Amino acid sequence: MSIVVFDPDSTEDVDFKDRMRHPAAADPAGGMWLSDTEPSFIDADALRKGRLAKLRGWMREAGYGGVVLFDPYNQRYATGSRNMFGYFLRNSTRYFFVPTEGPIVLFEYPQSYHVSMVLDTIDEARPSKLVWSSVSGRDDETAGPFADEIAELLKQHGGGSMKLGLDRCSHLQALALEKRGCEVRDCQGEILAVRAVKTPEEVKCLQVSMAGAEAAVYAVREAIKPGVSENDLFAIMYGEVIRQGGEFIETRLLTSGQRTNPWFNEASGRKIRPGELLALDTDTIGCYGYYSDFSRTFRCGPGKPTPYQKSLYRMAHDQVQHNISIVKPGMAFREIAEKAWKIPDRFVDQRYTSVMHGVGMHGETPFIAHAMDYETYGRDGHIVPGMVVSVESYIGEKGGREGVKLEDEILITDTGTELLSRFPYEDEFLA
Repeated sequence: MSIVVFDPDSTEDVDFKDRMRHPAAADPAGGMWLSDTEPSFIDADALRKGRLAKLRGWMREAGYGGVVLFDPYNQRYATGSRNMFGYFLRNSTRYFFVPTEGPIVLFEYPQSYHVSMVLDTIDEARPSKLVWSSVSGRDDETAGPFADEIAELLKQHGGGSMKLGLDRCSHLQALALEKRGCEVRDCQGEILAVRAVKTPEEVKCLQVSMAGAEAAVYAVREAIKPGVSENDLFAIMYGEVIRQGGEFIETRLLTSGQRTNPWFNEASGRKIRPGELLALDTDTIGCYGYYSDFSRTFRCGPGKPTPYQKSLYRMAHDQVQHNISIVKPGMAFREIAEKAWKIPDRFVDQRYTSVMHGVGMHGETPFIAHAMDYETYGRDGHIVPGMVVSVESYIGEKGGREGVKLEDEILITDTGTELLSRFPYEDEFLA
C-alpha cells in the first residue's frame, strides 16, 4: 500500500479564482495540525466535531435553517478556523454559512483561502462579498449580492426553514436578507448559551491555556524590582504568553502603587518603588484560542507588607475563597449572589463588577452580578457541570492609596468545583 504525503503549505492544484479545496483536507487520518504549538494530548478533531455538534443540536431544536457567523470567536467555535483574528474582530468581511444539515461554506478574505481549508469542518470556500465595502463606501452595493448568495444557500440546505441566525452584521445586510424571504434573528446570546457548557476537549484546552498564563505571571513576579516599569512587566507577561503558545492578551491590566486604586487603570510607564503593590489580571487568549483569567497581587521588596496591605489582601483572599466554597452544580445565579461574601461598607463603591463570570474563548456567560446590582445586571439561570467561571475580587476603598485584585478560575463538576488556576497566593500577606 502506498502512502500519500500531504503538504499543508502547498498551493498546487488549488483554484484561487472562485472556490477551492486545499489538498491537505483529503488527509485520511484527519489529524492535520495547524501549528506546532498544539499539544498532542488534545484531540483537535474531537474538539472541532464536539463543538459543531453542540451548535447544530441547538440550531435544530430552535428551528434554524442556518446561521451566518461574523464573530471570529463563533467562527472558531463552529469550525476551528482562525484567520487574522484581531483584524476580523473589527472588520465583518469574513463570514461562514452554517446550515443545520449540509455543507459549511466559508466566505473568505482574498488570497487566504488556504489558511482554513485544511479543516474537515469546512466544505467550501468562496470569495467574501463584503471585503472593503465599508472602507470604499459600497455597503449599499454589496448588501444585495451578499443576501442573494446566503438566501440561496438557505433555500438549498435549510431543510425547509428560512429562519436564519446572525451573530453580528450591519442592518443593511439584515434588511437585504429579509427582503429575500429570510426570517432573520439575532442569535449571539443563544450561541453564547451553547458555548457556556464545555466539552471534555475544551476543558483540556482551558487547562493548557492556564498553564501558559501561569508561566507568564511567574515571569512577571520574578522581574518585580524597584525601578522596573509597568510596561516592562507587561511586555514580559505578553512575551511569555506568546512563547507558551498563546495568542494575545485582551486587556492591559497591570498596575502598581496608587494606580492599583481604583481598578481598571492600564499599564503605563510608571516605575515601581520599594514597598508598593503590583496587581495584574491575565485576560489571556491562550492555546487553541481558550481564555485564561486569574488575577494576583504582589509586593515590590525589600521589607514586609504593611498592616494595611495585609488587611486588603486577606479580605480579597477571603472573598474569593468564600465564593468558590458556596458554588454547587444546579445552584441558581441569584442564590450565588445572595450567599456571596459580604463586602465591607467602605469597599462597596469600588467593588468588582461581578461576583463571577463565565470563561471559554473569552469572558463569557454566565455573568453573576452582586446582589445589590442584580436588578440592573443580573439574569436568571443555573450553574451546571461543564461551565467554567472566574471568581472575582477587588478590595480598595475610595480615596485609598492602594488596592488588591485576586481572582481564580474553576470548573463546575458533577459534584462540586475543580480549581483550574493553581498559581499560589503570597504567604507574606496571609501569614
